[in-house]
Amino acid sequence: MRIIIIGCGRMGAGLAQTLGQRGHTVTVVDRDAAAFELLGPSFEGQTVVGVGFDREVLLRAGIERADGLAAVTASDETNLVATRLARLMFRVPRAVARLYDPRKAEIYRRLGVQTISTTAWGIHRIAELLGYSEFDSLVSLGSGTVDLVEVTVPPLLVGRTIDEMTISGEVQVVAISRAGTTFLPTLGTRFQEGDLVHLSVLATSIERLRALWT
Repeated sequence: MRIIIIGCGRMGAGLAQTLGQRGHTVTVVDRDAAAFELLGPSFEGQTVVGVGFDREVLLRAGIERADGLAAVTASDETNLVATRLARLMFRVPRAVARLYDPRKAEIYRRLGVQTISTTAWGIHRIAELLGYSEFDSLVSLGSGTVDLVEVTVPPLLVGRTIDEMTISGEVQVVAISRAGTTFLPTLGTRFQEGDLVHLSVLATSIERLRALWT
């Protein structure tokens, strides 16, 4: 895949190195040529000096042939404009904007921009690590608003059905690991002793999940 990265800070440089090592063709754009030093001597992609939302700069970066673009500068506004241009003007299939202000995530979503908020994810994850939780978070999705978690089914829920333990739009059982096998359950599947249950849950609904499962 041909990937353009706007912003060559620590995240941009690390992303470029990772994607390059995975065999992708990577072009990094930054207004400061000195920033490219973070890429290191092993980086085999291209670099373009310029503003990441400038049309001519994007054309030089090869956006007309790009399969994806990630805007990870220090400016939320720059990231939004760059990803919107990529999606609307150049029809880039995938565009992701980094967010510093998690409050803007919903606005970006309505504009059709996929976002990742390191602030929201970091707050949620640190709180999780500092406090005890029976729910083991595997990964945060999107801007950190949805988590994939796993929990061993408690004794009181053995024999209950998936349907009984689902909150529409908030908590959903996505898989069960049982006796060495993981499978996709139906709403009528009943929990058994020792089941490891994998759920998707809104970060704002974690207390409802706790109340339902404990």
